[in-house]
Amino acid sequence: MTLSMYQASVPVFTRALGNLAHVLTKGAEHAKAKGVSDEVLLQTRLIPDMLPLIKQIQIACDMATRGTARLAGVEPQSFEDNETTLEQAFDRIARCTAYVNGFSAEQIDGSETRAIHLKMRSGEMNFDGQSYLLGFLLPNLFFHCTTAYNILREAGAELGKSDFLGNA
Repeated sequence: MTLSMYQASVPVFTRALGNLAHVLTKGAEHAKAKGVSDEVLLQTRLIPDMLPLIKQIQIACDMATRGTARLAGVEPQSFEDNETTLEQAFDRIARCTAYVNGFSAEQIDGSETRAIHLKMRSGEMNFDGQSYLLGFLLPNLFFHCTTAYNILREAGAELGKSDFLGNA
């Protein structure tokens, strides 16, 4: 049996976003118990030159949504980066999860050789669909989910590996 592009993307993205929501829930509970405001928690960073928690959430969501759309060969939906509360952060994760789940296997399967062109601050990047998924999307998605987890853990939330991994 082979693993399809859909199986390697949409279910993985939605699980990662679900697990991100889970660790954020535990982080929010900890912050509330300690009297930490949403703004302070969402602006927490590991070190000064890293992006804050809210940017980690936004980028993880963008990786999943934009990546799925690009694999499907459609223009990605834009999600504004304007969340300032935990409620808004949870809403973004939910909206992005719903967007990703709106793609069918027929839209994604066969995208292994689809040309994907990105314009980044550092220059242009060109991929085929498979290398985009395996070498760019998945590592970036998990980097930002992991960094969000680490920010929440450093902030004192009681999180463990099973919170990050979720239920199999």
